[in-house]
Amino acid sequence: MIRLPGGGSLGAIFALAALSACSVIPSPEVAGHRPPPTHHHKPAPPAATAPAVPQPAPKPTSAAQAGVRPGPDFLSFGINPTAARAALTAFRLSCPALQRRADQSGLTQSGDWGQACAQASAWPDSDAAGFFGTQLAIVQVGDGQAYATGYYEPEIAGSREPRLGYEVPVYKRPGDLIEGDLGDFFPEMKGKKIRGRVQGGKLIPYPDRGQIEDGALKGMKLEIGYAADPVEFFFLQVQGSGRLRLPDGSVMRIGYDGQNGREYVGIGKLMRDRGLLGPGQLSMQGVMAWLRANPAEGDAIMRENKSFVFFRELTGPGPIGALNLPVTGRVTVAADPAFVPLGAPVLLKLDRTEASGLWVAQDTGGAIKGSNRFDTFWGAGDEARTIAGGMSGRGQAWLMIPRAAAARLVGSDGPAARS
Repeated sequence: MIRLPGGGSLGAIFALAALSACSVIPSPEVAGHRPPPTHHHKPAPPAATAPAVPQPAPKPTSAAQAGVRPGPDFLSFGINPTAARAALTAFRLSCPALQRRADQSGLTQSGDWGQACAQASAWPDSDAAGFFGTQLAIVQVGDGQAYATGYYEPEIAGSREPRLGYEVPVYKRPGDLIEGDLGDFFPEMKGKKIRGRVQGGKLIPYPDRGQIEDGALKGMKLEIGYAADPVEFFFLQVQGSGRLRLPDGSVMRIGYDGQNGREYVGIGKLMRDRGLLGPGQLSMQGVMAWLRANPAEGDAIMRENKSFVFFRELTGPGPIGALNLPVTGRVTVAADPAFVPLGAPVLLKLDRTEASGLWVAQDTGGAIKGSNRFDTFWGAGDEARTIAGGMSGRGQAWLMIPRAAAARLVGSDGPAARS
């Protein structure tokens, strides 16, 4: 599921999505045009130079910049056969995209994945763990300090047509929504997206959540369905895809089809910082309970998340992740493609044992930024909702990449290259 704009996550409700901005600060003096000194008075002595304030080191923008070191042997993770088989199935599905896509992380190059993918296609499921143990190498990016949240495929009450009790519009992507890559104009901003619409020959911001809810898109015939509960629909938007349970009992699946380009605000963090959530409420369930108990204030808080997601109906397998492929509960993890090649296996060892193990990076998320930041997908249903809603795990993370790439990055003598 692609969330905000590639989407959000339940755990990421409690964090602001990273925003980037550029500023130009004018110099008080234009070079070559310093004002002449005044000769009527003795020049003043130079002001004492203030001690330099240490500046934090810039955050790495890719795995290659963060640094790569060899990881431990695969056998040390104790991956069970069932989990290994599920991961191998997901890896096979991801292989065509892995070989086709340019790797933004800088870890792998064109052709690196060919051998591993060829081996995976014919590898026996009964020895799936053997595939990962012999065909790929384990590396750690940066310090490997991982933080993992969770997401799931929600199911909420909905209708294809407006009717009493079903009055929250589910919009498809508007035709006047324009998206561009700033890297097309400024190479140093490659991958940074901008969205808006043209008015009077100028690109202006697209309406935000509050404006859309107040009717900014009314009359454009964009409605593909209607939700019964605005709070449930808000959280479905955070997930980026889900199911509408229709009045006749059938299901309409909807998936991410764009975002308005406005900033994503994690309302859980916002509510925590304002003292609205007490101990035991720092979960999706706690946030939802507060919003329902305080409808007017809750509506205003949801509007502070200006991001608004558009949907399309899904008729095939799903939900669909960032590789335009179906994602799998308890196997798929969302990651930042600047640090993880999408389609690569990921190993997590966290203080949440249910999230520890072997995953495959098949998705992204608007709040999933930086090295070793992951969002675990748990599928659909009440159990998935409960686990994802309370997921906040910390520990260590490693990636699995082709052995040739690992040898190139960390040398041929470490365990990463020998795995």
